[in-house]
Amino acid sequence: MKASELNDKTPDQLREELVSLKKESFNLRFQQATGQLENTARIKTVRRDAARVKTVLNQKAAAAAADE
Repeated sequence: MKASELNDKTPDQLREELVSLKKESFNLRFQQATGQLENTARIKTVRRDAARVKTVLNQKAAAAAADE
C-alpha cells in the first residue's frame, strides 16, 4: 500500500482501513504464538501499512486545522 493511494481516501475510509489492519495484526500475532504463521514478513508489512495510515490521517487532520 502506498501513501499516494491513501491520500485519495477520506478520513472515514482511512479509519476503517486502520481497524482492519489492527485486526489482521492481532490475527498474525496469534498465529505466530501458536506456531501456525507461515509468512512472517507479513507482520512487518501490516505494521508499516498501519503506520502509513496513521501518518496520512495525522496529515489530513493537520491540514484541516490549518484551514480553519
